[in-house]
Parts: sequence; structure tokens; C-alpha cells
Amino acid sequence: MTKDYALIGETARMAVEKGLANPTWYRPKVDPGEIRRLREKSDAIALRDTVLWLGLMAVSCGMAIWLWPSWWSAPFWFVYGVLYGSASDSRWHECGHRTAFKTPWMNTVVYQIASFMLIRNPVVWRASHVRHHTDTIIVGRDPEIVAMRPPDLLKVVLNLFGIIDTLQLLRRMFVHVAGRLHPDEQTYVAEDEAPKVFLVARIWLGIYLATIALSLWMGSILPLMVVGLPRLYGAWHHVMTGLLQHLGLAENVTDHRLNTRTVLMNPLSRFIYLNMNYHLEHHMFTMVPYYHLPKLHELIRHDVPAPDPSIFAAFRRLVPVLVRQLKYADAVIVPELPEGATPYRQEVERLRPHAV
Repeated sequence: MTKDYALIGETARMAVEKGLANPTWYRPKVDPGEIRRLREKSDAIALRDTVLWLGLMAVSCGMAIWLWPSWWSAPFWFVYGVLYGSASDSRWHECGHRTAFKTPWMNTVVYQIASFMLIRNPVVWRASHVRHHTDTIIVGRDPEIVAMRPPDLLKVVLNLFGIIDTLQLLRRMFVHVAGRLHPDEQTYVAEDEAPKVFLVARIWLGIYLATIALSLWMGSILPLMVVGLPRLYGAWHHVMTGLLQHLGLAENVTDHRLNTRTVLMNPLSRFIYLNMNYHLEHHMFTMVPYYHLPKLHELIRHDVPAPDPSIFAAFRRLVPVLVRQLKYADAVIVPELPEGATPYRQEVERLRPHAV
């Protein structure tokens, strides 16, 4: 039986009553001066990475269009798709936190571009992500839990191609075009922000309709290969890495060491993902920019579980837990702390009988 993950109803009410809403999260004891230095933002670094991202998109898209409709265009569409449908996710994330650039308007510009690529309304999803950090993996409170228990493995596979996710986002966009918020959104989007939500959705709808009209006029899907379809065929990398953020770990706890994982990744994936593989570190210190997360990792590694050594290793540990959750929904991974680390709160004792 699937749990009730809705943000309205009995589960949400119980989360508030149990004191799980807006909890006090555990943080390692570190020198505040070190954290202040790590929180310093750099326009130069963020601009370098943004120019590289957009430049690679322009080159790969240009080559793909030039070679279209030959199959020689396929590798370039593949690269363009990943940069559009996956690298945009991490840019959306970092600029949504306003931590990538030191100059505020630069964060805003990149955030708006990435939001469009992902079909994530920038107003709704900024509020959603604030709630995600406030109530991380708290059932009935967190709107960004990617897989419910027991997990729908078919949905997970389909989302590697962006299918379920994109359909849900398009439906939500039409709700916004009609001048309405989804009931869940009403729990975290400020009432005075709603007109902005509706305006953005209507502008986006106009862009998509114009792209479809151009495709019909040309008698070709080429315009949609540039705008829209990359959200599907390029989504696999951000879905793959996103699954590793919290899946298989504990729900309803107030220690990020129990519900968030760090995974060491290759340099290419780290560029696409903007170092969000250091996800435990990010949740503990959300205002540290992505380019300082490796240093933060070294600073707090004495007090957090060892990272999974690779994407493959992380999935090798995760997949059996997901399979077990099909029959026993409460099965979880309980990470081990290094010797001398500050112990988990009493929550870990509740989880031990379910540990895999």
C-alpha cells in the first residue's frame, strides 16, 4: 500500500503534530570562519562554467542542425540534449539558491533560462525547493520526494526519458495558464506570488505554440529538437544523479546524514551536475556555492558517512533496497559514521530494525 505523500491531508497534519515540520537539523561543529570563507561567491567561476555550458550547447546544436537529418547529427543531439535536459537542472538549482554568482541579476537570468528548459515554473519551484530544504524527505511536507514507497520502478525508468515528469509539468503549466495553483502548491507558494506564476506559464505556452507552429510550417520536428524535446531525450543524467540524492535512505528524520548521500563522480558528471554529488554537504550548508563543496567535504568528512565511491557503486547498493521496498516499504539504508563522529540522534535506533 502506497503511503500518502500529499501535502494536504492526514499525513501532512501528523508531520506538523510530531514536530517534523521545520525541524532543527544536525550540523557538524566546524570553525565558523571556515564556513564564512566557503560561502564567498565568485562571478568569475560561475561565469566561466555558464559560458562553457551555453557555448557547448550552441556548438552541439549548430552541428546537429547542420547535419540534419543525417544520422551523423545524432551524437550532437545527444550532447545538446544532456546539456539542455540535465545540465540545466543543476544550473536551475544553484541559481535558485542564488549561490552561483556573486551578482544577483546573473543568478536570476540563468535561473529563468534553466527553469524554462525544465518546464519548472520559477516562482513555484523556488518556493518548492525552500520547503524541500526546510523539511527534507518529511512525508506530507516535502514536495520534491522523487520516489514514493513502495517505489514505482516503471515510473523511475520512464523518467530516465523525462516522460512522466514532463507530462506532469505540462499539466501543471496548463493549470497555471488557467489562473489556478495546484492544492499542494497553495501550501508553500505565497498568495501574492500567484500572478507571477500565471504570467510565466502564459509566456511559456506562447513560446511552445510558436515552436510547434514553426515545425508544422517547416514540415519537420527540427524546431522541437531544439526547444522542448531535449527535456525528454536529455533528461537521463539529471534523473540518474537525482535518484542518488535521497532515495533508499530514511524518511521523517532530522539528521541529513540519515536521508542524504554524497557520491564521488567523474569530472564530466560533476560538470553536468555542478558538484551536487556532494549533496550531504549541500544540505548541511546550503549557502556554500557549488565550486566550494569539495573543500566543504574535506572540512566535515570526520563527522559524516563515507561517500559512495562511484555512481555504479551507489546504485549497486541502492537497487537491492528499492527491490526490497516493493514488499517491505520501510527497508532503508542506514549509513555508517566514521569513528569519533558525533552520534546520530535517537532516530537511528528506530531505523535499525529496517536497515539493509
